[in-house]
Amino acid sequence: MEKERKIKDAHLITLEKLLDDMKFGNITIIVQDGKIVQIDKTEKYRIRE
Repeated sequence: MEKERKIKDAHLITLEKLLDDMKFGNITIIVQDGKIVQIDKTEKYRIRE
C-alpha cells in the first residue's frame, strides 16, 4: 500500500509562487490535525538611502 503524502502538490505550488516574487520576509505554515490549513506571507521592503 502506498503511503499518503503529507504535503499536497497544490500546497507546494502555492509555496513556490510565494517564494518566487519575495525578496525579504517570511512564510508561516499553519497546521491543524496534521494538515496545512493556512499559509501566511509577510513581506518586508528594505529602504536604502
